[in-house]
Amino acid sequence: MLKELSLKNKSIVVTGGAGFIGSHLVDALIKEEPEKIIVVCNFSLGKKENLKEAEENFQNLKIINQSVADYKSVKKIFENEGVDITYNLAVIPLPASLEDPLGSTLENLKMIINVCELLRKGFFKKLINFSSSEAYGTARKVPMNEEHPLNPETPYAASKAGGDLIVDSYFRTFKLPVATLRPFNNYGPRQNAGKFAGIIPLTIKRIMNNENIVINGDGEQTRDFIFVTDTAKAAVEFGKNSNVIGKTINVASGREISINYLIELIKKEFNYKGEVTYGPERPGDVRRHFADISLAKKILGFEPSVKIEDGIKVTCDWYKKNLSKN
Repeated sequence: MLKELSLKNKSIVVTGGAGFIGSHLVDALIKEEPEKIIVVCNFSLGKKENLKEAEENFQNLKIINQSVADYKSVKKIFENEGVDITYNLAVIPLPASLEDPLGSTLENLKMIINVCELLRKGFFKKLINFSSSEAYGTARKVPMNEEHPLNPETPYAASKAGGDLIVDSYFRTFKLPVATLRPFNNYGPRQNAGKFAGIIPLTIKRIMNNENIVINGDGEQTRDFIFVTDTAKAAVEFGKNSNVIGKTINVASGREISINYLIELIKKEFNYKGEVTYGPERPGDVRRHFADISLAKKILGFEPSVKIEDGIKVTCDWYKKNLSKN
């Protein structure tokens, strides 16, 4: 049974809201007619242009350049804004943890602890914590449901798993209204194509620069790719649904895709005839991911709407228009 609440006239914070997923979430939230949306982001990866459409469509969008790891500064924002719901997407990404495991892990943990503390002290009313499928590590059983053991294989994954456990502890100890959305591999327009880029924008960029495609490992490793707007829609439902409280819920396509198949889809969109080079495996790379999304279907009525074949076409078309060669 769905227990729906309204986001209309609510004050909503989206940390990391200028990032890839965060900006699409902001777009989706605007349709719910909130009173205001406050984006808190330090723009380490996020871009102001990701919010251009949101700024054009919503007058009460406030963008604040601030690291969520700075508790005192973030506290002042919450004191001033009268927040109802917070979506925490602020994160230092996986590749950064391979270069700076200490700094990136501490930063990720600080951010989620700070947000939990602000909730505990009454500065807002509900927290939606964004996790990562990387917290599971390589699949021990498939499809992977929420009972799958946490077996992180990188410092990033460990920081996300640790953050989820912190959120769970605040629920159990202080009975706070928290929920964790655990997304699998998101893709789509606006995904970072610069430093720490994922395989899809990185491959597109190489093709557009007339470079060979590079695959780390044998390409038979699998992922469950979900189009970013599907994740954003699910996140909106997290905000509206009271049955998510205290739960961790997978959000994914429920379909297993090999990296080799993914690359073939991208090649087709660019009519790519060049070489594909296979390099060494990335450190800590998971071998297999395939999500069980039955809980999201049951609690949220969630159904992914964009197939990978269609989503890759939309994504490639966006990069053709927006990614300059360099």
